[in-house]
Parts: sequence; structure tokens; C-alpha cells
Amino acid sequence: MKTLYIRIVLTFFVIIMVSSILALLVSNIYYLTQLRGYNEQKILNIGKEIRDLYEQMPDLDKDDYLTHIGNMGFQIYAVNEKLEGKFYGSPFKHQEMDPEQIRRVLMGDTYHGILEERHLLMVTGFFENSIRNSVGLPLQVNGEAYALFVRPNLEQQIGEVRILLAILLVYTFLFSMILIVIFTRDIVKPVKKLTEATHKIVGGNYQIEMDVSRRDEIGNLARDFTLMAQSLKQLDDMRQEFVANVSHEIQSPLTSIQGFAQSILDKETTPEEAERYLHIIEEESSRLSSLSKQLLTLAALDKEVNVMKLTAFRLDEQIRQVLIATEWHWTEKALLVEPDLPEIVISADSQLLYQVWFNLITNSIKFSHPGDTIQVEILVEHDIVVKISDTGIGIPEAELDSIFQRFYKADKARNRSLSGSGLGLSIAKKIIELHHGSIEVHSELGKGTTFIVRLPHV
Repeated sequence: MKTLYIRIVLTFFVIIMVSSILALLVSNIYYLTQLRGYNEQKILNIGKEIRDLYEQMPDLDKDDYLTHIGNMGFQIYAVNEKLEGKFYGSPFKHQEMDPEQIRRVLMGDTYHGILEERHLLMVTGFFENSIRNSVGLPLQVNGEAYALFVRPNLEQQIGEVRILLAILLVYTFLFSMILIVIFTRDIVKPVKKLTEATHKIVGGNYQIEMDVSRRDEIGNLARDFTLMAQSLKQLDDMRQEFVANVSHEIQSPLTSIQGFAQSILDKETTPEEAERYLHIIEEESSRLSSLSKQLLTLAALDKEVNVMKLTAFRLDEQIRQVLIATEWHWTEKALLVEPDLPEIVISADSQLLYQVWFNLITNSIKFSHPGDTIQVEILVEHDIVVKISDTGIGIPEAELDSIFQRFYKADKARNRSLSGSGLGLSIAKKIIELHHGSIEVHSELGKGTTFIVRLPHV
């Protein structure tokens, strides 16, 4: 299987090759449209100058004259009427020439070999060292017709430039390959670290170190990955704590039930003790049943699938129903309940919100002293605001941020029958968030607590 490093290197190689081919095609098009005609005309003008200069001085020796011209950087091929030819300057590498074409030049035609030659890549024709890739002109030497074929000797004129250009291109390509191989490692290195970190996380190790100092996409990815690992660690810690808390909350009543039941079965109790034990067993069973219902509720709320069933109902009437349902609790403790519930209609899930008010009001009743006051009021501002206040024992300021955590109990010293499971406020907060609302708490130890619930006014 190819590694990412090899894939990137090969990708760069392919890019270089494709870019080179495309550049060659563009150069070919530019040569065809701009340079070929210009190059042919330039060579044709040079050939005419060579011919006209000789015809103006017919006493010059043809061979000497053409030899000197050839030595100036041109390749010349002169052919007489007998198709006997002679080269001046450097000979052509490819000397094949159609005799019929030579006869036409002898008869006065001009040969446009640069325009007539056809190659797969025409730009390569610029460098072809061939008689066919030249211009042909008729020349009169002492009354005898000659066909004069001329082209620049590129090897002599720009040979060094061609070598320099070839070295430049070859070494540019080689150095590009070497640098790609080297610097691609720096690109792949952080990805490898991310892969190693992923393997650690899969193995349950969330202690990873990433280079978060970079200010590019890799740095952003490393920072986000580090935050993700921290979140996963927190989630795993919460999961383990949740399992431990559930196990503890279930194990404690089960131990009590088992112990009291065993005492009754062993006939080691008096009838009065047996009855008291049975009441305790019934209470612990109720607590287990309530705990299981709350856990199921939390599971359904966490999934947020088909949980909400919105209907329009009177919010003030619903809160009054909660107060009526809990009346025997607050009358037993001689609490003063002061409701201020103006008529208000809300669109929400009535069953879920009923659970919110029930949890908050029963908490106020539970943690209030006999004779304390509980106030429940509805305010219509930008949102619908429900305030539930009591003058009870309050919550320590250091623990206010934690009371909505699952299984969290602000007063660890409270007895089991008073403190509950620690899930009620978690459930209430989740329900309110599902309604796109918010809940906040203000409390002062020994003076009371106020819960403020805000719900959107639709």
C-alpha cells in the first residue's frame, strides 16, 4: 500500500511532467502562430542579401565568397543544373532533398522549407539541421543557374545558449525532484503525528502532544485535534464517573433490600422490626424505580429523537397543578407558598415541562426549613421567565457551577432519603435546552435559592 508521502511525491512528479508537456504544447502553438513565419522571412531576407551581394560583384569567386559567408554562421548548399551540389560552412546533418524541388528553384522559384516542413511538434523544426528545413533561392553565377539553400548554423550561432538552456532545464528538473522528496517530509510529518495520536486515542490514551504553534491549516488541524482529544478525555471521564455513580446508586439500595430481607427470612426480627424493615424495602424499591425512570428519561433526552411533542397550553395552570400535586409535602412542613401566576399560553412539550417544575418545586420543598417561604412567579419579558425561590438552606457558592452535573449532590452529608439521585436538575436543564431556553441559579448559603428559567415566547 502506498504511503501518503509516496503519493504526494508521485503527485508532484506527475504535476511536473504534465506541466512540462503543457508548456511544450503552448510553446508549439506560439511558434506556429508567431515565430515560424517570422523566422522563415528573416532567413529568406538573409538569403536574398547573400545572393544580391554576390550578383552585384560577379567577379568574386563563388566558392570563396560562399565559404566566407558560411564561416559567419550559416549553412549553405549550392546545386548546379546537373544537380551537383557543394556545402559551405558546416554541412547539413540531413542531406536528403527532393530533386524536383531543386529543379524548381533552378527555374526561378523560391523554396520555403521552414513553412513546408511538418513535424509532430513544429517547434522542434526550428532546430532541425536539414536541407529541407531551409530556404532556397535561384542564383546566377557567370550565366549558370544555381539553387542556393541557406539556413543559420544554430550550433555555431547559439550553440552555447542551447547547452546552457539544456543544463538549466535538466538541473531545474533534478533539483525540483530532490527538493520535493526532501520538503514533502515536512508536509507529511504532522500528518504522521496525527495518525500516531489517533492510534493513541483508539487505545484509550488521550495524552497527546501536537505542534500547535504553526499558523497554517496543519496548525489549525493540530489545535482542533488537541481540543478533540481533551473533549474525548472529558467525555470518557464523565462516562466512567456516570457508570460508577449509577452502580453506587443502584448498589446501595440493593444492599439495604438484601440485608433487611435476609433478616426477615432468618426470623431474627420481631414483628415490629419486620414491618419496619418491609417499609424500608418498599422505600428503597421506589427509589430504584425512580432512578431507572430518570435514567431512561436522560437516555431519551440525550438522543433527542422524537422526544418533543409541542402543544399549546396554559403555563400558569400547569404550575398550579404541580403545586396541588405537592401540596401535602409543603403543608406537612408548614411552608408558605406564594404563587404569582398570570395567565400565559405557551407552545411546548407539556409533559416534559411538567417534570421541570415538579423537580424544581420539590427541591425547594425538600431543602427548606419548616415555616420557610416558597415563591413561584411568571414574568413576561422578551422571553417567558419562571422564577422559583425559597428561603431554605441554600447552596455553597463554590458548588453552584456543578449542581447541573449528573449525580452531583451539593451537600454530601445529606441523608439518602433527602438528597435523591442527583439527576433531577440534569434532566430539568436538558429539557429546557431542548426548548431552546436557559436555566440559571442564584443562591446564598443559609438564606435560600432562586432558579430562573427562560423560555422563548413563540
